Order: sequence, then structure tokens, then C-alpha cells
Amino acid sequence: MNPTDPIQPVANGSQAVFSPDFKAGFINLLGKPNAGKSSLLNALVGEPLSIVTPKAQTTRSRCLGMLQGEQYQLILGDTPGYLEARYALQRMMTRSIETALEDADALAWVADIRDHPTQESFLPRLLPPTLPILLVLNHADTLDQTSRDQQVSLWQQAFGGLPTLTTSCLSGEGVDALRSWMLEVLPVHPPYFDPDQLTDLTDRVMASEWVREQIFLKYHQEIPYASHVVTESFKEEEKILRIECTIYVERDSQKGIVIGAKGSALKSVGTAARQQMEKFWGRPVYLGLHVKVRNDWRDDQRMLKYFGYTAE
Repeated sequence: MNPTDPIQPVANGSQAVFSPDFKAGFINLLGKPNAGKSSLLNALVGEPLSIVTPKAQTTRSRCLGMLQGEQYQLILGDTPGYLEARYALQRMMTRSIETALEDADALAWVADIRDHPTQESFLPRLLPPTLPILLVLNHADTLDQTSRDQQVSLWQQAFGGLPTLTTSCLSGEGVDALRSWMLEVLPVHPPYFDPDQLTDLTDRVMASEWVREQIFLKYHQEIPYASHVVTESFKEEEKILRIECTIYVERDSQKGIVIGAKGSALKSVGTAARQQMEKFWGRPVYLGLHVKVRNDWRDDQRMLKYFGYTAE
């Protein structure tokens, strides 16, 4: 079974036998943009499932990653950064956050330790009071010990009712402790999904996301936010994967920027994305990239539905 096939619920009547104390559940990562939620999910799972860039709002929909053990199934949800929605795409992103609140068995609110806690004063009103909640102060490696202690004290004063953990994806600090907390608060429950699965993302979606990640890394201003990637073809041949992706933008001028002089910019995106794919899938990849214009697609309900974004 390919670990990047869609997660399928465990069928009723399965012959698999699980111990009565088996634990399974959904723990979702919430927080403002650029707090480091995607990096934490990747660190916890040990695979680059959720794309990571320095730009805010890189994550557009919830991504599930799974940690599997003989006695547990930990389903981690990475969500878009919490923000004020200005157009249809962002409204759908906000809906995915609301869904993450509805199905969670526990929550981890991820914040940049360098921020002031008053910037997230809506936190107590947002989170369900009945769930186990951990405040995760990320990017702890960016501060010296004195500054770190001061910031932790500020956050604890503002949200003293929450247990707090400092983490750093760069150094690995706190990742094991975060994983341990999650496993501790998991409820006793049979597994929800196949024990061999790693994520809910299909191969096609992962290919699209790795291309989009490179767009966020290599372009500036509006280009990353005005772009969407669709995998049009994914063919597994004996010795190679052949993948064709289309990059959609909102303006003809944006198309020219994405392609670059004599195709140089698009080639750079393709090379970096292909290398990531080959590393993950462990085989050669041919990646073809094409660019199309769809005017104002971020506010076009028909195009958003075609791209897979829903308001459900």
C-alpha cells in the first residue's frame, strides 16, 4: 500500500483485533500564520507532508499526518493560519479551521514565542474549554535564555490556565515532549484509519503542493497568493513517474513572471520540486509544468470548487 494514498476508514467487520486500551484520536494544530504549525507536523511525523515556507498563509487547507504504533493511532491536523478572511479562498480556509475545532480530541495552539500574547487575546474565546489544550511556544531557538524566560512568563500570565511547552523545529527542542503529551491525552478508541497510512493527501495533491511550495519560495509579492497548482496527470511507469502540473494565476502579467526569461524561472521551480518528489518517492520523476490564467480565481466559486476547495 502506498503511504500517500488517501486515508480510508477501517472497514466495519475487519478481522484485525485491537487491545481494549488502544488509543486513537485527532489532535489539531491551530494558530496564527507563520507560527510553525506545518514544521511541527513534519517534525512529529518525520516526513515533509505539509509544505513549509517563510511566507504567511502557505497552508490553505487542513493536512492530516499520522503517527502509528502498536497501541495508538495519532492523527495530526495541520490547519491554515487563523486570519480575517478577505476573499472566498480565505473564507474556505477559515472554515477548515472551524472543522478542526469540531472534530478534535485535543488541541495544540502554536504561537511564535517572540510575539506578544495580547496579539492572540481571542484564544480563550476560540478554543473549546472541554478539550485538552496545550500552548506551544515555537521558535524558542531564536531567543537567549533571559528573553525566553521573559516571554514564557508573559504568555503564562496571559493564559495561565493552559499547560505550556517551548519548541524549536530547527534544534528539535520540545518535539519529543510534544509527541508525549499528545499520546498521553489521546482517548481510548479503536483506530479510525488503516494502520499503514501516513497522510490523507493523495500522490497528485502532494505533487501539486511541492510545486506550490517552490512558488512560495522563489517568487515575491502577490505571485504566491495568486497561484494554484493542479496535477493534471500522474502516471507510474516501470522506471519513472511522469507528472504533469498546471500552475494557475490571475493575470497575464503574473504568467510572464512565473515563466521568466526564456522559461528560466519556471525551470527553477520544476527542478526543485522534482528533486523533492524523487527524494520522497525514491525513484526518478519527469515533471512537466504549464501556466494558465484564470482571472480572479480566488473569488470564483466555480474555480475554487474545481481546485478542491469547499465551504463544507
